[in-house]
Amino acid sequence: MSDKRILLGNDTPFSAEQQKQLNAVLATLTDPQAAWLSGYLARAGGLVAAAPAAAASGKTPLTILFGSESGNAETCADQAKRVAAGAGFDPRVVDMGDYDTARLASEKNLLVIVSTWGEGDPPERATGFHDFLMGDQAPKLKDTRFTVFALGDVSYAEFCECGKRFDVRLAELGASRVFDRFDADVDYEEPFNKWLQEAIPALAKAAGTGKPGAPSVETVSAPAPAAPAEPYGKKNPFPAEIKAMVNLNGRTSAKETCHLELSLEGSGLDYVPGDVAGVFPVNCPEVIDDLLQVTGFKGDEPVVDRKGDPSTLRDALAHDFDITGVNLPIIKKYAALAGNKALSAVLEKDDKPAIREWVYGREIRDLVLEYPPSGPVSAEDFTGILRKMPPRLYSIASSLRAHPDEVHLTVGTVEYESHGRHRKGVCSTYLCQRVKPGDKVLLYTHHNKNFGLPEDPDVPIIMVGPGTGIAPFRAFVEERLTLGAKGRNWLFFGDQHFNSDFLYQLEWMDYLKQGILTRLDVAFSRDTDHKVYVQHRMMEASREIYAWLQEGACFYVCGDANRMAKDVHQALIDIYAKEGNMAPEGADVAVKELQEERRYLKDVY
Repeated sequence: MSDKRILLGNDTPFSAEQQKQLNAVLATLTDPQAAWLSGYLARAGGLVAAAPAAAASGKTPLTILFGSESGNAETCADQAKRVAAGAGFDPRVVDMGDYDTARLASEKNLLVIVSTWGEGDPPERATGFHDFLMGDQAPKLKDTRFTVFALGDVSYAEFCECGKRFDVRLAELGASRVFDRFDADVDYEEPFNKWLQEAIPALAKAAGTGKPGAPSVETVSAPAPAAPAEPYGKKNPFPAEIKAMVNLNGRTSAKETCHLELSLEGSGLDYVPGDVAGVFPVNCPEVIDDLLQVTGFKGDEPVVDRKGDPSTLRDALAHDFDITGVNLPIIKKYAALAGNKALSAVLEKDDKPAIREWVYGREIRDLVLEYPPSGPVSAEDFTGILRKMPPRLYSIASSLRAHPDEVHLTVGTVEYESHGRHRKGVCSTYLCQRVKPGDKVLLYTHHNKNFGLPEDPDVPIIMVGPGTGIAPFRAFVEERLTLGAKGRNWLFFGDQHFNSDFLYQLEWMDYLKQGILTRLDVAFSRDTDHKVYVQHRMMEASREIYAWLQEGACFYVCGDANRMAKDVHQALIDIYAKEGNMAPEGADVAVKELQEERRYLKDVY
């Protein structure tokens, strides 16, 4: 019997009573489950278009589509759902990776919340929907009302590019923009709340929900300033004491990679393998001194910090502002403040590639030094153009089950020469060089819904994590050990030298002896005449990898996004083509299906 007959019984469309019963079933499901069932019935021959639960409730349907890499867009979508419900909508929240594109043509009210990954790319799970919307198969949307909230990181040249593309494309397809797009930096909470207070009423008014008024301020107001009784989190980071720190590299290594163990005792913070820790760094005193020197400030000038409290300039530059990252928005703000004619002339040309080239490897001090102010500038005005200090996210390298009240991090120091000066990574050198055991670091934990162990502990996993990308896989294996999971574990690790760069070597050797680690493949690129990387080891083991995946294994990648992750992705496609006897196009589809099944997950940076 076909699946269609199991669901429908025969080829006759549902009666009104059967449709009512189906609506009742849909109302009991989660949004992704309801979307999947509706889409399946539509694809099963178009015999029934399952009516959304909103139709039965009498409220106006609203679809909130989100595309999220680290979970921020999903958090926003959940909040938007609560506010929209109070404005007369019957909202449903759907991950773009779960959305049935066959429904798009019938959407009347659409709220899009999407982040941008890297240089303008959509989040991993949003790629399919993004490609569909941008392609020729996208339907006309003349009856659709929409608004977009875009999340991004202003330190990237293509700031909020994915949200911008969605906004433009929806309008091109005929949809009506009822409220302008908002673009938000990593400190997105306040802009999101402001957008929500205005966008939902605008959408409600256009849709005629009967409740076009603004949502209650209490529902969407920005979080209050941190107070001792406030739960610890991003807005109120926990002062975690460093219990231990070790340089994982040998003496002859060109690298410095620190393993840090921090106490979470009394914080109420928790996490699971795959989650990340957000760390608020302190700027390097030498960098602060350099900036004070080129600006002519003494450091004791009164300013306000990022929370609006009184501070001195030096303290604010240390703790509250990003004093290294230069980008186009910062340059424009500085140009308006400094009144430098040469800089204004550069901006008038609007040559973004040239500006990006100039920015690369430079800091705020370089901007001030090359384009000094034409007149006096106050310390408070200067800090007013600076970006608030963003937290740095690190993959957690420990299992909370294995290390109660602790969080472990694996941090690689970033140092380089650029434009005649020695440069330091803000947070990496802070954690590896300027703090010590006993010191406290401000941090919080953040759940990464797109990168975690399979629910079934018996499912085999393949982990590819060169360099500091090893961090989450240390957590994975610790977790499986404490749970007594029976699933097989295969690790690919790579770095420069076996003798000096084999991170956590003794732990991995012990896990192999215990049988917790089923297999370990390593690639040390500087130990051979020809550089060997993890993707090469994958191809050498292509038959076994393909067999594991055919048996239901999950495949994970963590580490560098620019080269390693792309090379590993291509190697996976090549493995499917070789071992599955597929054409390149078919292998590409097979890998995409692996991603759609959430059996191929990435945590790349």
